[in-house]
Amino acid sequence: MLTGIKLRANPNAAQKQTLSQWMGCARVIWNGKVDEEKYHRTYARKYCTIGTYPPIDQKTAQFKSEELTPWLSDCPSQILRNSAVNWYQTYRKFMKGQCGRPKRKIKSDKGSIYLTRELFNFELCSDGNVRLFIGTKTNNIGYLSFKAHSKFEKPNSLYVRKARGHYYVSFCYENGVDESTLSSNAEHLAFLQGASREFLEQHTIGIDRGVAIAAQAGEISFDFSARQKRHLSKADRYLHRLQRKLAKQQKGANRRTKTQHRISVYHGQKSNIRRDFNHQTSRALVNSPARIFVFEALRTAQMTRRPKAKLDGQGRFLPNKAKQKAGLNKAILHSGWHMLESFTKYKAYQAGKAFFKIPATYTSQECAVCGNIHPNNRKSQSLFVCGQCGNTDNADHNASLVIKKRAITLILDSGTELSAADVLTASADIGRGGKGKTGGVKSSTSSSQRSVKREKVAVSGCALGSSLL
Repeated sequence: MLTGIKLRANPNAAQKQTLSQWMGCARVIWNGKVDEEKYHRTYARKYCTIGTYPPIDQKTAQFKSEELTPWLSDCPSQILRNSAVNWYQTYRKFMKGQCGRPKRKIKSDKGSIYLTRELFNFELCSDGNVRLFIGTKTNNIGYLSFKAHSKFEKPNSLYVRKARGHYYVSFCYENGVDESTLSSNAEHLAFLQGASREFLEQHTIGIDRGVAIAAQAGEISFDFSARQKRHLSKADRYLHRLQRKLAKQQKGANRRTKTQHRISVYHGQKSNIRRDFNHQTSRALVNSPARIFVFEALRTAQMTRRPKAKLDGQGRFLPNKAKQKAGLNKAILHSGWHMLESFTKYKAYQAGKAFFKIPATYTSQECAVCGNIHPNNRKSQSLFVCGQCGNTDNADHNASLVIKKRAITLILDSGTELSAADVLTASADIGRGGKGKTGGVKSSTSSSQRSVKREKVAVSGCALGSSLL
């Protein structure tokens, strides 16, 4: 089974300069392919008939010129080829509706180069350490120093990335685990539908993600430590100060560039804290006795949208609570809800445990004891008081129990199906006459997919280069 690893690299000054130049050459090729495709697409739409659309290829020779781009000859040709191949593969995914159209990359303190087998070599030294040689025999940077924090196997390809002045080496390799011995979530569901309710009650855990408490898993609460909160608060204070300083500086000035770099450093610190918290939380969940993990199917992108502007009859803008919504959006994105979900999913798969999601409708308003649903049950952010049975509980703990209860009910239903997004959906919600109020997540077509469909209609006929127990 493939697994990934990210290692911190420590190049010297000469290696940093060469790597930055190679990253710039790779960016030139990527942007060149983007501009070339845009020109061909515009030309074909205006002047050509249907069926004469130019093919999409991976050629890079047209970008090499001794007069215009002499620096491309100083970069290994394999790096230029790999950049064009990455663009081509991204464009093919775009045509399938899996992502957006490839865009130009701006010049910044970030960059990456994709190295295939002929451009690097891991060598085992006599002292047991591993050295990484990057480049070809005639064009190389020598041995790149890196810190190996765990053992790994030799990969077929790798990335060298630069971000905020730091360099990293990342790649995937086979860890020796036979993936055929691991069960998919659909196979887990088929097995669990024959289990008893007592078994499910014992081994199922519902995870409620919130703002005040990052994650509530049954009786256990997961939140940022006091030290993490202190560092996050410190980073926010510095960011607020640096953003005001940035607004007063002239664009293009060296001091403004330094301020931008300092801002990116603090954003990186917050990102590292968030990622570390979600890794520790997901690992604690998967290592627990629970065998079935249930999340809500939340649409974080839609939940963090800006509120629409409101106008009165005279065309004047009305208050829309945009400032309060911005604070809520920041709190939601601060916890990294999707990151916790994705980390728990792949770790549960590797551990042979099940991962499901349920529709999130009214989980915060439903009583875990009697099932009564009413908005007045949620008295405050932390207090839940049922208006029917009088059950009083912490709101996040009650929601965790509701998620677990709904998941068990769906699993025991023989008509429950599992969507491609691992959402448990009752057959009554997706069958003929189903209203879909409490069903799975709606499968809406993204804007990129709609644009692909329109483009395919416009250029139809043209060749585009063508284990629980």
